[in-house]
Amino acid sequence: MSSLARERLGAGIEILRLDRPEVRNALDRATLRELLAALAELEADPALRVVVVSTTATRALCAGADVGEQLTPAEGVERMELFAEVYARFEALPVPTVAVCVGNVVGAGAELAAGCDLRVGGDNLKLAWAGARLGVPVGPARLAPLVGLSVAKDLVFTGRVVGMEEAARLHLLHRTAPEAQAEAAAIELAEQLVANDADGLRTLKAMFREYEALPLPERVARENARLVAFQRDGGGLPQAPRG
Repeated sequence: MSSLARERLGAGIEILRLDRPEVRNALDRATLRELLAALAELEADPALRVVVVSTTATRALCAGADVGEQLTPAEGVERMELFAEVYARFEALPVPTVAVCVGNVVGAGAELAAGCDLRVGGDNLKLAWAGARLGVPVGPARLAPLVGLSVAKDLVFTGRVVGMEEAARLHLLHRTAPEAQAEAAAIELAEQLVANDADGLRTLKAMFREYEALPLPERVARENARLVAFQRDGGGLPQAPRG
């Protein structure tokens, strides 16, 4: 039985809904493999414009790893490798990604949300990085660029629960809505994105990823070079005819 429900909207918006409501969408190896297969397919899809990560039940986007899954030590390592690959695949998607943050968004769920480009929060949000409590070395890499070192240390070291209003104040959320309307708000945001130029969005996504590791002067120099090449070699900005 599938743990992932997929829907493609007409504008090239793909919705991936985690579908294990009985365990608040906790991730086991089978679900992680399903996600990887879907992400590999989407990465190669030229018609794809935006990916929305959501849930079939608003009580949770994802409550983290399925700690009830019985694993041998080797299988535990395999599952952690699957987690790492899923995180990497999400960040490698060539189009913008939007997370629907409702209910429990904890541990691996918080990592998935942080790895998306944009996030919409529901008013029942319970967001938490649980690494410190469980001794798992995860959280700083994705969270610190979003909120800064000081806030990231607070959230990761304490593992405290953050609600919708605080998450919005910390700029972790880009839109908010009642829990029942959070996915609709995310789709509306995705529709705003697909109204833009498709190639332009993919280029901008690649630029964000490329520039993350560069010092500011080099980022600016590369962007300036792209601007000139866009006008010289591409379509360029519209221009009124002379004379």
